[in-house]
Formats: sequence, structure tokens, C-alpha cells
Amino acid sequence: MTGQESPEEQSPEEPSAQERPAGRRGTGRRRFLGLAGGAAAGVGLTACGTGTGSANRALAAAASSGAGSPSGSASGAGSSAAPSPQRENDKPGNPDWRIGNAGPDQAIEGWADRSSVLPGESFGLHVSTTAPGFKVSAYRMGWYGGARGRLVWQSDQLPGAKQSAAALDPHTRMISTDWSKSTTVDTTGWPEGSYLLRLDAANGAGQRYVPVTVRSAVTAGKLVVVNAVATWQAYNTWGGYNLYNGENGAYATRSLVVSCDRPYHEYDGAGLFMVYETPLIALAERLGLPLAYATSTDLAGQPDLLKGALAVLSLGHDEYWSPEQRANVTAARDAGTNLAILGANCCFRRVRYEPSPTGPDRQVVCYKDSFQQDPGYQADKGGKAGGLPTNDYRAAPHADPESSMLGVIYDGYPVDAPYVVGEPGHWLFAGTGVQAGDSFAHLVGVEYDRVNTGFDTPRPIEILAHSPVVCEGRKSFSDTAFYRAPSGAGVFASGTMRWVESLDAGGDGSSGADHAMDARTGAMTQRVTENLLRAFAAGPAGAAHPPQDNVAAVYGT
Repeated sequence: MTGQESPEEQSPEEPSAQERPAGRRGTGRRRFLGLAGGAAAGVGLTACGTGTGSANRALAAAASSGAGSPSGSASGAGSSAAPSPQRENDKPGNPDWRIGNAGPDQAIEGWADRSSVLPGESFGLHVSTTAPGFKVSAYRMGWYGGARGRLVWQSDQLPGAKQSAAALDPHTRMISTDWSKSTTVDTTGWPEGSYLLRLDAANGAGQRYVPVTVRSAVTAGKLVVVNAVATWQAYNTWGGYNLYNGENGAYATRSLVVSCDRPYHEYDGAGLFMVYETPLIALAERLGLPLAYATSTDLAGQPDLLKGALAVLSLGHDEYWSPEQRANVTAARDAGTNLAILGANCCFRRVRYEPSPTGPDRQVVCYKDSFQQDPGYQADKGGKAGGLPTNDYRAAPHADPESSMLGVIYDGYPVDAPYVVGEPGHWLFAGTGVQAGDSFAHLVGVEYDRVNTGFDTPRPIEILAHSPVVCEGRKSFSDTAFYRAPSGAGVFASGTMRWVESLDAGGDGSSGADHAMDARTGAMTQRVTENLLRAFAAGPAGAAHPPQDNVAAVYGT
């Protein structure tokens, strides 16, 4: 969020009204995280009445047949081969990867000293536990017949110890730990992919996750799944501080730098990966598409990593980007690589990576509106630019709104509104049976994007869904859009942060899970996403499916 804007409560340090989109004030970041998880019943922040549309037989049928039931028996450690994702997902999964007993807050927790490794590389695991010992189980996340995870490796019982408390840097209010390394994990034989390591404390004292990515060395001919580790850390409240809130939940005491040398607090240690990324990974691997895996840090540090990639997939919440990552993704688009923004508030904050005691790129720097206090920033002097400010991309100095890459631009937070179909005949809606004006309750939220030609907007761009919203009393729209880059690459933006979450939506919505989105909504977004991924896997989708620019028709200008 925060493109979403951070909940950043109103404070003297907030950006001016001219610098920030409407809707950023109000609920705090902690509340946002609760909304993002969708665990609470009906989120209904500002539901708009946009017409109910008709029930879809095609969607109802898809909803009743599309869910895979968990299957497969437990497997042991993986073989030494490194099979492709397509073959990998033919193996039986292990539905017991889910945590059933988190235990007290400090029963067990840990972090990996590398966010990603190549297959066969090792990383250190730093664990603190009140138990005398613990075991580590590495689960690769995917489809696996609906089990969603497969046990690839498991440790012996390891000695446990309670490690030191969190350390607070007095200058940046960064929280970190100096925990000693509990064990070294060798990934020999692990297939590329996104992993959750499950820590099991002895005697059933508790369980926690530690996420890690086994990244792809080559992405040519593949769709690249990007784990948004910078954004995970921005929202990580472990130790009581993140880039939004600090002491007593105050924005003014927020961290200015966040460290990867600490556990994730949210979702039992999985961070935002669980809600915003796993549903898309399951769908893409179920389709058997050629996939590669990388983190946001990898895209920043390796300019040639995306050479020949078919597409870059930015998932549900991918807000924090370094200039290097943005430049490398833009260069890939300009070479014909498709780009999918399956969320909202993407590429909103400009960050810088710095090293920690455990290695390079382990600290995420984002001073936001306090950027002039950043030692790494120097204002332009004598016509020569200094270090770039770690603030919003659209804000001065060095304003560079994200719309030039995405086609859409972040517009506000919070909203909860129906998603309204505008172009039912578009190829992305093929097989959904939708009609013009059909709506899908709660799909737009909690942050949203729109086409706004007041900012640099690539053309031609076609708006496929145009959903009215009310954000803190201001009327606006959430737009799903598709444009063609000069290279022929296609760029898709969902316009809503709930797109990936909706892929798992089921039932009639009455339980309140998944923000009360129902199976009809889940079936629609699944089919659109399948159409999108298959088209992107076939090559430059903007050339194959040229958009018909309709901005004037939709907005009346």
C-alpha cells in the first residue's frame, strides 16, 4: 500500500496534498495489513453501487470445477536432479506444509541471510527459539494437484537457543538482529522456485516460516515470477518498526531503513508472500507454463537477467522498486518482454539497497518525505545531480511517475468496490461469459490504479474494466488496462490490489474470507489470468493482440 499510501497517518512529515494521491490518509498501516489478509469479515470500506450485472453460467461452471483438492502423500528429500517446473509439479505434494501451531511470539523465529540463491548454493539460517531444539523443512510452493507445496528437504534435529533481542539504530530507527548462524542449508538438488522453510520447535512449542527463493540463472523463454522482497520488508513489523510506523504506531517514528536481518512478523513469518503471491504461483504452475523465479533485489542487481524473458510478472503488492530494477524491467519491455502488473500501487516508492553485516543488498532505504535527511541523497549542485532521493517516484525532485512503465498510476487508498467490466469482447475475457456492466463485488481494493493522462501514459492503451470508486469522499475509477509498447510487448495492469487474492476466492462470500469475494469472482479472474499468461508465453502480446485505444471514449475526453 502506501502507494497505498502508507497509512501514514496525518503528521507534519506527510507529503503535501499536491505530492500525494488522494486517499492516503486515514487508516494506519497496521489496519491495512489486516485488510490485506482478508481474515476479517466483510471489509466494506466504501462499497459503491455499480450495478449487479447478470449471473454467469460460464463463471458458475468454472467455479464449480476449477478448484483442485489437496492430494498426494508426504515425500522425503528431493533427488539430486533439478527438474523444470512443469515436471516438478507432476510430483505428489505435501498439504501438511501449513502451520498448525504457531505457538507464542518468540517460541521460534528465524531469517535467512540470503533472500535468494542459485540451485546448489548455500545460505545461513539464523534461528532463535525457547525450545532445546528444532527441525527445518523446506517446501517448494507450487500447484502439486492442489496441495500447493512439496517437501524438498528436511534437516535433522538441531540444537536451539534463545538469541539476543532486536537492536534499534538510533539514527534510522532500523530494527535488526545479530543472531548467530544456527545452520547452513545446502540447496543442491532443489528445483528453482519460491520456498517456505518451516521451523518446528521441539516438543511442539511452535512453528514459523522463513521464505527464500531459489532463483533462475537464465530467464530466456520463460515467464519470470518476481518475489517482492523489498515490499515484504517495508511492511514487516517485526521488532515494532517498519517503513510506516514506529513507536506507538506513529508515522513520525517510522524506520527510514529496514533490514533483512530479522524475521518476518506477518503471516507466521511468511511476510506478504503468502497472500499476494502464492495464489498466482499455484495457477501458473498448474498451467504448466515455462517459469523462472527471481526477487526484486535480483532484478536490480543483474542487468542481463531478463534477457530473452517472455514476461515479467509483478504480483499482488510490489510497491518498492530501486531505480536499477525499474531501468532493467523497462529495458526488457523495450526489447519485447511482456509485463503483467497483477496488483496495484506497483513501483510507487524509490528505494536504495545497502549492505548489512551479512551481505550486500540487505537493507532497504526509503526516507520518503524526509529524503533530505538521507546521507545518500545530495541535492543537485551546479547542474550535476547527486544521489537520487528515496521518495515517491512521482514526487520532486527527479519526478518519474510509474505510469510511463505501467500504463496506469496509483490513485488512492482505501476502497472496497465492485469490479465493473467495460470491454467484454476483449480477448482477455474470452471464456468468462461476462457482459458489459457485469460487476464483481469487493474485487476493487484496498488500493487501486487508474489510467490518468495527466501523467505520462503510453498509447495505444485499452481500458477493459472501468470501476467507479469513492475514496475518502472523492469519486474516481479503478481501471484494468492493456497497452502495446513500441517493441510489441504487451503490458497488462489489473488496477486492483486484490487480483491475486481473488484467484483463491470461493463459496458465496458470506464467510468474509478473501474480502468476501465469491467463487464467481474467483472463476472470472482465474480465466482472465490464464488467458493473459498463455498469451504472454507465446511472445510479444501487444503485437499479437493490438489494443484499441479507448481512453477518450471511456473518460469522455
